[in-house]
Amino acid sequence: MEIILYLSIALIAIAFFVLVIYLSATLKSLKVTLNSVSDTIKGLEKQLEGVTTETTILLKKTNELADDIQQKSEQLNSVVDAVKEVGTSVRKFNGSLKHITESIDEQVKESKEKVSQIIQWTNVFFELKDKWKERKQAANEQTVYKEKQRVRSH
Repeated sequence: MEIILYLSIALIAIAFFVLVIYLSATLKSLKVTLNSVSDTIKGLEKQLEGVTTETTILLKKTNELADDIQQKSEQLNSVVDAVKEVGTSVRKFNGSLKHITESIDEQVKESKEKVSQIIQWTNVFFELKDKWKERKQAANEQTVYKEKQRVRSH
């Protein structure tokens, strides 16, 4: 029985030895895989640093752009307010102009008859003036004619 015990211990030792060899091979394979993963992670860390740097720069530029847009928006608001004021002024001016035009229209309507009478009197005046000129010219012509007659008779 002792032999069976020695054989069993030998068999266990051989099995343990085979197990250690396979375990050693597995660990070497695992070591290669872990080294590869480690290298990949180092590369990812470098890439992540680059992405982080670019993201930080992009975020800074985005904030600057947002501030610039905010400032320009505020400036544009003042321009819009100024345009509103101009629009209000133009509207008031148009209202005043309309009021003045309506007032002038009323005055023209009221004085239409007076203007018509003034035009008639002006026409009468010009006719009288023309007749007066004609009479004066006729009188001058008669005077000239009489002078010529008198000069001939002498």
